[in-house]
Amino acid sequence: MTNHSNHPFHLVNQSPWPITGAMGAMILMTGLIKWFHMFNINLMMLGISIMLLTMIQWWRDITREGTYQGLHTKFVIKGLQWGMILFIISEVFFFISFFWAFFHSSLSPTIEIGSSWPPLGINPFNPLQIPLLNTAILLASGVTITWAHHSLLYNNFNQTLQALFYTIMLGLYFTILQAYEYIEAPFTIADSIYGASFFMATGFHGLHVIIGTTFLITCFFRHFSLHFSSWHHFGFEAAAWYWHFVDVVWLFLYISIYWWGS
Repeated sequence: MTNHSNHPFHLVNQSPWPITGAMGAMILMTGLIKWFHMFNINLMMLGISIMLLTMIQWWRDITREGTYQGLHTKFVIKGLQWGMILFIISEVFFFISFFWAFFHSSLSPTIEIGSSWPPLGINPFNPLQIPLLNTAILLASGVTITWAHHSLLYNNFNQTLQALFYTIMLGLYFTILQAYEYIEAPFTIADSIYGASFFMATGFHGLHVIIGTTFLITCFFRHFSLHFSSWHHFGFEAAAWYWHFVDVVWLFLYISIYWWGS
């Protein structure tokens, strides 16, 4: 494909990455099942390696076509924006399923769990300790990512870099605290519907924080390499939208599961 396009939409070049990504996802899922049943991580690590290599090289190609080849026109970016919006909406419904399960069980606890919530024998976390600190961390990260966005709009290179760095550090701090919380948890995912709903909801949110942090680290190095300008930075905008989504989900998790649910 040449740089000149006579159409208002994006025609991608032929790429091996969709098929390698699909293969990596299948191998990763099969490896997870093998790990659960046979306690062998070899296949899972192969799947993770294929997924990581696919993501790195796919993102590299998209960066090339958007930054150096000039293929991401205004019309193309509009399509990318709608794609990201619809993706976040699908993620919202993904978390709604966890909240649905939690409220279904907590608003009308059955006799099997002692007709009470939390169930008998479950000692929940104190919402005013690590969960409150994690809430403050994510709210602060929402401020720093907004600071980074406004600095980028005003072509302030250094402040954008600083704000992105602070956001990444806050994301990593959140992940470390959540890992510590899991290690010290007085219950497990096998402890009734409370343990299952707690670890599924908070665990998938933690995974989204890790993904969002990876997204921001990529943006950090792209900004350092002068890939973004005040008018052409959708890669950063997508990361910021995703990060705000993660923030909002955590607020609902904290209010419903940590505070009200305990």
